[in-house]
Amino acid sequence: MIVSLAENNEDIERLLKKGYALSIDNNHLVVRDIPYLDNNGNLQIGAIVSIVNFINQNKMSMKDHQIFFCGSAPYELNGKQIRNLGGGATSVHLTSKDLVVQRSFSNKPPSGKFKDWFEKIENYVTIISGPAMDKFDANPYTFRVADENSKSVFKFRDTLTSRSEIGELSAKLEEDTIVIIGLGGTGSYLLDFLVKTPVKEIKAFDGDWYHVHNAFRSPGKLNEEELGKRKTEVYKNRYQNFRSNVNIYPNYITCDSEDDLTGVTFAFVCVDSGDSRVEIFDLLVKMKIPFIDVGMGLDKDTGLISGTLRTTYFSAESAQSIIDKRLAPLSDIPDDVYKSNIQISELNALNACLAVIKYKQIRGFYLDENSYFHMLFNVDGVNLVGENG
Repeated sequence: MIVSLAENNEDIERLLKKGYALSIDNNHLVVRDIPYLDNNGNLQIGAIVSIVNFINQNKMSMKDHQIFFCGSAPYELNGKQIRNLGGGATSVHLTSKDLVVQRSFSNKPPSGKFKDWFEKIENYVTIISGPAMDKFDANPYTFRVADENSKSVFKFRDTLTSRSEIGELSAKLEEDTIVIIGLGGTGSYLLDFLVKTPVKEIKAFDGDWYHVHNAFRSPGKLNEEELGKRKTEVYKNRYQNFRSNVNIYPNYITCDSEDDLTGVTFAFVCVDSGDSRVEIFDLLVKMKIPFIDVGMGLDKDTGLISGTLRTTYFSAESAQSIIDKRLAPLSDIPDDVYKSNIQISELNALNACLAVIKYKQIRGFYLDENSYFHMLFNVDGVNLVGENG
């Protein structure tokens, strides 16, 4: 990766030619083999880490003048800590086991910003490594080719995660294999949201066809040639260039679909049939897969649409007891307004948002002060109530 970046970024190429051990880790530029003196005057080796702003797959720029550092505080030859390095203790999630960020540094140039990566790295190396280079004749120009530890499922670089420094939170999702059962209105938005998370794999199941009404309650633009194709084909084509491990199948999940769900660690159920829900619930309980079920209860008795959106979480341990509460319909509802294909994309999207937020709370990404396992959003009053305990 770093070699291809050097071909398109002259400043990165200059750093490589000078001998710096460069790599990319979790959308950070890493410069290994940085010598410095510790508080006892001994030689230590650290690494400079800096957030990358990717313009596209091949062009990169700096976010700011600051850096992170893998190592203890660097010292001068006189035994005093190096001055003019603002910042403090911090941590950054990186994938390489040999990289442990301990602090940040800030040394702004007189002009207010560095001209390019070469100037920035040279500036910090002079400050941090200067004393060690004088005392031990050490230098960072090792020409070492460092392994680039990247296991990203994304085909584009996730720069938002690195820029906001939430890599350690996103990492909590990386081992999940998610299944979405049903790609109707809410299920299609769930798919759109989940493909932008770093989960290991996304499976989805839906045997229906993609028609005009689907375009009105699903994300993305409509390509006329998509009409009349399987939903699975439409959504696979829509996301295959964004990330890997999105596997969508043109069949329904029933009580006999155990092989289809092998390896799944979390499920989203997005079906509008109570009878189908019973079979799916039984299978998920049997396989001890935690899941979230979503649904809508809408009516237009007043001439205007009103009702609620529902998000219910069934943990592997308490799923059956929550099913027994009958919070989710387990039989078909006659004259269901939702089935008349009222175009309600904003409610589908909101229902999917509530489900993804709950999932991320369960995985420790979002703070969860209420621990609701059952949430109802009231459209009429625009408010949310929940049940916990």
